[in-house]
Amino acid sequence: MHASTQTDRRAAEWLARREGDHWDGTQAAALEAWLAADTAHRVAFLRVQEAWEQAARLRALAPVQPAANGGGVSVMTPRPRPASTPARPRRWIRSVAGLAAVLVLGLGLAGAWWRSGIETADYRTALGKLDTVPLSDGSRATLGSDSRIHVRLDRGQRRVELTRGEGYFEVARDAARPFVVAVGDYRVVAVGTAFSVRRQGEELRVVVTEGTVRLEPGGERQGQPTLLPAGSVASTSGEGVLVRRQSLEEVARLVDWREGFLAFQDTSLAAAADEFNRYNARRLELGDPTAAALRVGGSFRWDNLETFVALLEAGFPVCAERREQAIVLHSAGAAACR
Repeated sequence: MHASTQTDRRAAEWLARREGDHWDGTQAAALEAWLAADTAHRVAFLRVQEAWEQAARLRALAPVQPAANGGGVSVMTPRPRPASTPARPRRWIRSVAGLAAVLVLGLGLAGAWWRSGIETADYRTALGKLDTVPLSDGSRATLGSDSRIHVRLDRGQRRVELTRGEGYFEVARDAARPFVVAVGDYRVVAVGTAFSVRRQGEELRVVVTEGTVRLEPGGERQGQPTLLPAGSVASTSGEGVLVRRQSLEEVARLVDWREGFLAFQDTSLAAAADEFNRYNARRLELGDPTAAALRVGGSFRWDNLETFVALLEAGFPVCAERREQAIVLHSAGAAACR
């Protein structure tokens, strides 16, 4: 018997026992140990449980039976077992085996669907909104402002296509199914780790906060994969991949957007304005090159643009021109500041 079929049958037997009359704490602990022993066990159990629940839904939709007296309808319900009825171990064993066979057969019939994809879904966030999406494999994706992903999880691979914005991925370990985030011609591949990916046109930035990921060029891109351990920040461009190593504290600040903050360290005011514009409908613009070249540092809430501008006015040689749809920053010597 194929290993996966054996695992499915064992999972079905566990589910049948759990749904029976003789389930106790000892068996519950044994089931938890079996599930923890191998990711394939947990996946098989979830599949069997889904088949069980689907069967229950089908039973609920079954036609009701005619009433015995010929009038109206009645619903068939199981006859309650008298409390004094002794247990029948052999019959119970036969029931477990029979139910396991039925569930495994049902899983076999659904095999084509299972191989083609467990989960296919699209998720998106609006401007200025964040969202954390739990995936069926145990991973989590946190989407930044104005971001979109397409998720496809199947038996061979877990694939997320980041079509817009930024995502932070906390990946459940599964060595048999790599977790791939695709952006343009690049693939970020992990087994069990945590990292963020930001899309900037067809280019991307990868920040690794835990574990190690592999950045692979594809399509028309040429080159060897790049291994990125925790503390790595990789940026791509038309010329290739640039990797910088930073402390774990520094890379953690680069994903502080999940907590509502933007962190800058010797960052040009033009780059800081671009970051704020990722989260706010009212844009922050630079009125001249001198203002754009100023360097700023610190941690600021991305939903409080006015406070950031007020701090700039108080501590830098700039003035702000407030318009309905934008705030324009000018250097102190500009005509708008007079």
